Amino acid sequence: MSGPDREPDYRFSLANERTFLAWIRTSLALLAAGVGVIGVASHFSTREGRAALGLVLVVLGGASASTAYRRWRAADVAIRRGDPLPRSPMIAVVGVGVAVVSLLGVVLAIVAVA
Repeated sequence: MSGPDREPDYRFSLANERTFLAWIRTSLALLAAGVGVIGVASHFSTREGRAALGLVLVVLGGASASTAYRRWRAADVAIRRGDPLPRSPMIAVVGVGVAVVSLLGVVLAIVAVA
């Protein structure tokens, strides 16, 4: 049987599911870090600096969570059809976002010390 209704090798489906769960874990970690920076780390930087850093983390977490299902679904359809897997821009978005967060964190730490 061919087409979107055929069952692919279960290993591909399970690998796709593990990838989805990894994106969800990443988004939960980013959200937790954002909430922690905003609500817990009162000794770090200024209130505005913590809010900026936390907001970037929360937005990254929300973006990765909101795209995780769409990515899983698109990959599932491609696997079932035998098509190439679609590329995701979220890999670059999260990578650049974490780089921005670390740069912002360094700047805020330097400002707090000075």
